[in-house]
Amino acid sequence: MNNTGFTFSRVRDQMIQLLLEMGIKDFRVLDAMSQVPRHIFLDRALWSRAYENRALSIGYKQTISQPYIVAKMTQYLISHTSKRGKVFDRILEIGSGCGYQSAVLSYFAKEVFAVERIKPLVIKSRENLRELKLRNISVKHADGYEGWGVSEKFDGIICAAAPKEYPEDLLEFLEVGGKLVIPVGFENKQKLFVITKASKAEYKEEIYEDVAFVPMLSGTSNGEIK
Repeated sequence: MNNTGFTFSRVRDQMIQLLLEMGIKDFRVLDAMSQVPRHIFLDRALWSRAYENRALSIGYKQTISQPYIVAKMTQYLISHTSKRGKVFDRILEIGSGCGYQSAVLSYFAKEVFAVERIKPLVIKSRENLRELKLRNISVKHADGYEGWGVSEKFDGIICAAAPKEYPEDLLEFLEVGGKLVIPVGFENKQKLFVITKASKAEYKEEIYEDVAFVPMLSGTSNGEIK
């Protein structure tokens, strides 16, 4: 293995150890995080910082989420399951950015459907995922408030942008037993919500730690604002 590969392997192992120490206890999540090369999703100038536990710029006023929050949201999403491997048929991700969270989710679902409103990030995400040969992920340029834009149901939904209130329309896309994991609130005052669809008409809402995400915006963008 070359020196660059060795360095990434070492710092990735350090990242996984830190996640464990920070409370990520699901070995399935840690295993998936250990297999996804985070540096691939960043510009080469940021590769030396790729495995630090911090959000980093991906352009267009967007960031790749810190590893801890990616792991935490994934852990919440799958916490009601116990099997290894692909525990879901279909997951919807909203605000997929450069594709990093999508790559992690690909280890838990037969199909991942990712929505991103900024067109250049859609292109970048597809290139990143193609490089990793992850073929169970579809990335769409669309308004996240509209979900995937069809009446299909999903076993889980993760949102990587914060609306002021969670869109109740998204709950309609959930299968019974499925979860919506989403940051909610205003800038500098956001909480992580986990909403479980208990039945066709009943939902269980849980509120967890403080988080900091970019705001969830409606519509689509061709990337003219950087």
